[in-house]
Amino acid sequence: MEIIGRFRRLTAVQRNTFIACFLGWSLDAFDFFILVFCVSALATQFHAKVSDVSEGIFWTLAMRPVGAFLFGMMADRFGRRPTLMVDIIAYSLFELASAFAPTLKVFLITRALFGIAMGGEWGVGAALAFETLPAEGRGFFSGLLQEGYVVGYLIAAIAYGALFPIIGWRGMFVIGALPAFLVIYIRSKVDESPAWLQGQVERKAERRLGKDIASHAGIFAFLVILMFAFNSFSHGTQDLYPTFLQKNLLLSAKTVSLIAIVYNVGALLGGILFGTLSERIGRRRAIVIAALLAIPIVPLWAYSHTVPVLALGGFLMQFMVQGAWGVIPAHLNELSPPAVRGTLPGFAYQLGNFVASRNAVLQAKLAEARYAGSFTPVLAWTVLIVASLVAITTMSGPERRGADLSNTS
Repeated sequence: MEIIGRFRRLTAVQRNTFIACFLGWSLDAFDFFILVFCVSALATQFHAKVSDVSEGIFWTLAMRPVGAFLFGMMADRFGRRPTLMVDIIAYSLFELASAFAPTLKVFLITRALFGIAMGGEWGVGAALAFETLPAEGRGFFSGLLQEGYVVGYLIAAIAYGALFPIIGWRGMFVIGALPAFLVIYIRSKVDESPAWLQGQVERKAERRLGKDIASHAGIFAFLVILMFAFNSFSHGTQDLYPTFLQKNLLLSAKTVSLIAIVYNVGALLGGILFGTLSERIGRRRAIVIAALLAIPIVPLWAYSHTVPVLALGGFLMQFMVQGAWGVIPAHLNELSPPAVRGTLPGFAYQLGNFVASRNAVLQAKLAEARYAGSFTPVLAWTVLIVASLVAITTMSGPERRGADLSNTS
């Protein structure tokens, strides 16, 4: 009921804008996680090792900073709304191209191109959303917006369980092209950011972009480090977990899908709870609590062998991982200088993501080389290290909860 109440207090423009940004991020994530579920199938198709196919995950993540910078500049110069539409069309087209890759090499190229488009969506969508929404309840909407990522993972899990046995991995990537139709909704229902429009009256943002970022090098560097820790936390617990369930525990596609659905429900709830909680106890404190609570869940999550306990462990792990993440959209936009809000948060996010982009490849190679293909110890050490890193980095940085996001100058 509280969720419904918060939405009712929004104007029609604010509500439509948030829905569009939420769906853009959800469908972006949906397209990414299709690959996560199809790693084993792709390895079989192309007669390759899991670590070879996981290079596709690496290239997607590695190219995201390029997209964040390019689309961020477009958003600061031409507006949030048209840039978001172009971005959604781009990632949908590259997802479709992946379905027709004849070789693993061509597939990796399509994933790199997809990564450029994927990298642009978060920063542009978050800027459009928070420059349109009221300051009241920003933590709640931050948690909900970020969990669009989880909703995308959830949709991918459902689609994998229901459709993969019928249409295979190529059919899954064809379905991934459907987000392009979201552009119709954005064009008809969403207005440009009022903060961006006001900023155009007061200055020309594109002429100051490099100077503005350089003048805030300290906060930019901190955000990159912070997002390295966060991306290691999320991708380190998500990207190869379905492969762990398939390869090590020999679970069927439907069972893996069921477990993934359960832990994504946990992620969704965690993001909303900790995002909302950050309004009361602060952004940093909410992040630290969620991150540290992930550590004692490792035995349930990585060392269990029965489906119910694995589902419980997955639910609790992603509740904490995405609980910490639920604070990030508001936190990054509040810390960003107004003149480059369309570029800097997303660019810092994706540069941190770039530094963490070989996580899945390193996890797969380590499991193959040291643990006879077992992902259990690799996953466990990942959580212990990166959860601690998230907590330490977060507490060492600033906080500007409730900062004014109503202008871009």
